[in-house]
Amino acid sequence: MVLTSKHHDGFCLWPSAESWNWNAVDVGPHLDVAGDLVEAVRGAGLKMGFYYSLYEWKHPLYNSDVDRYVETHMLPQMRDLVTRYEPDILWTDGEWDHPSERWRATEFLTWLFNETPVGATIAVNDRWGEETLGKHGGYYTTEYGRIHAEDASETVIPHPWEECRGIGHSFGYNRAETVSDYSTPEKLVALLVDTAARGGNLLLDVGPTADGRIPVIMQERLLQMGEWLETNGEAIYGTRRWRAHAEGDSVRYTSKGDAVYAIVLGWPGRTVTLNTPRSSRATTVELLGSDERVRFKRPGGGLRITMPESAPRGVPAHTFKLTGVK
Repeated sequence: MVLTSKHHDGFCLWPSAESWNWNAVDVGPHLDVAGDLVEAVRGAGLKMGFYYSLYEWKHPLYNSDVDRYVETHMLPQMRDLVTRYEPDILWTDGEWDHPSERWRATEFLTWLFNETPVGATIAVNDRWGEETLGKHGGYYTTEYGRIHAEDASETVIPHPWEECRGIGHSFGYNRAETVSDYSTPEKLVALLVDTAARGGNLLLDVGPTADGRIPVIMQERLLQMGEWLETNGEAIYGTRRWRAHAEGDSVRYTSKGDAVYAIVLGWPGRTVTLNTPRSSRATTVELLGSDERVRFKRPGGGLRITMPESAPRGVPAHTFKLTGVK
């Protein structure tokens, strides 16, 4: 779980002394939203992270004296956020206005990794200066499939990385969006599968309304993805990119241990042909979520699988667990 602790408007969701009377404790809900969420998330056994915008649209110091803004506002605020909540992830943004040297990123990261209780465990992204995106960081980030202006939607990135985007076109809640602006369950599952197959993590943004409610359509999409993961999560969680991450438009591969997972997007018909995995007499095939025996042949070393009668239609994707393949 990654909370937007402060976006480009500068409003903080914790009692930040650097943003007096412009935080969620002094005004608005009069709650330490960050602290309450940390407690709830960790109580559920999950990791907790914070998004933090380095720059602010309307801060007087930022618009008049960037160096003083960094010294007296940004750095103390970030240190307070880390010291107060000891997050597992720090996800910075708004870096593009200046190089990392002016943001004093190296100075802050040196402090973070060497002088804080989370130094050995925290993960940081790649948004620390105008030159760092996709080049420096614990993990790289794409946004709606792009790195700056470059399309990275089909790229295999040889470094830990994460795709971030909203369920709709906007990151935050946008009351002008209609149902047609939101991704369907099929598109979201395909996005998750493709990201995992290319070795990445998916950070899917949820934008609450002004009074803190999660819009019903966003709740529905998350529940639909969760329902698919209840059956197919074995092919996503803890997996790695296989030697061939894709076959055609509809098949994606992940791997874990000695298993290879072939995830077929949509309904493939009565038979599925996989040419990439090289089968042997030791090969086994099972359909996740089904107890029915899966029949298959090995033409030319590949696999031709007959869909079990019990295979459900109308689900975003089907997953075959393959063992004994190369």
